[in-house]
Amino acid sequence: MEFPYVSATRRQLMVDLVSMVEDHLQSLLQPCSLPPDVRNFKNPNGSAEASLHIRSGEKSSPIDFVIGSWIHCKIPTGASLNITTISTFLNSSTRAPNFTFEVIQSSPTSLVIILDLLPRKDLVLHPEYIKEFYQDTALESHRQSLLKVPGIKPYVSPSLFVRSGFSPAVSVLKLDVEEEERLEEIMRDHVSPAAKDVLMVWLERCAREEDEKRVMGEEEKRELERRDKSFRKKNVEDDLELKFPRMFGEEVSSRVVHAIKEAFGVL
Repeated sequence: MEFPYVSATRRQLMVDLVSMVEDHLQSLLQPCSLPPDVRNFKNPNGSAEASLHIRSGEKSSPIDFVIGSWIHCKIPTGASLNITTISTFLNSSTRAPNFTFEVIQSSPTSLVIILDLLPRKDLVLHPEYIKEFYQDTALESHRQSLLKVPGIKPYVSPSLFVRSGFSPAVSVLKLDVEEEERLEEIMRDHVSPAAKDVLMVWLERCAREEDEKRVMGEEEKRELERRDKSFRKKNVEDDLELKFPRMFGEEVSSRVVHAIKEAFGVL
């Protein structure tokens, strides 16, 4: 994928993350089969533009699909909203968490990042899940290190549902500085290494689990499928179905959201 409209540092980070996923999972991923008018789309007056790339996993793999996207939208203040995202989703053959990294920017000197391994089990009922995927991997250390950087502070999502899906070690942070150069420096020297480290944890500990570790009972698989489907459906309803029509118009948003629902298995 290419990521236009964002800084060179941010573009390189997103390209590096996509490359890491594709290099490590190449044999487990199918080619992207989205039609051209879903891979790249814009609204009628050209004030909003986006690109979407989805690769499903091979049936024998633990990968459900990988999704990468960018959105560029001019807003009434005269600034632009730029969102870049890469997320990976596992299927019900494994209980391991999913990976997500998103950068949301509407000002040259501030942005919000979300970096997490999204849990797929109830952490109160399964404390061993916390130990396996968050404590033993030292995931919390990335947030702690980032919060020590001047210009970075915690950010609280206004959506209670979104917050309920995060892990205890999530990095939801706002970068707010006075100069664009400082923002680039923080992204290059601090955010980029953290994002790559967390993705590597996911690639090595979650996506490449040995088959014997992925043996689960039918009831646990059904529970995972119900949880995954509910989480994805709610995300589409609360986010895309509300925002896309305003950005891209009904016709374009209907076409794109339908393709995303199909990939998510929530049609």
